[in-house]
Amino acid sequence: MCLAIPMQIVEIDGFLARCEAKGVERDVSLFMLQDEPLAPRDFVMVHVGYAIQKITEQDARSAWELYDEMLDQLDKPGA
Repeated sequence: MCLAIPMQIVEIDGFLARCEAKGVERDVSLFMLQDEPLAPRDFVMVHVGYAIQKITEQDARSAWELYDEMLDQLDKPGA
């Protein structure tokens, strides 16, 4: 199964963006979204270091809520 992580763009330098999610920053390639207008504060889905889709802030928050629920289930005894 593949998993993409929602991240917010902090800054852009060509096809490279510094993105942040939950206090963690990463350099992310924007090459696959080169025809998409992107700017700092936009949200993208990131898979193996590549931004693969621009998303809304609400979609990013919804994804993180779902991921947090999954992690909470893993932390329960017997999981």
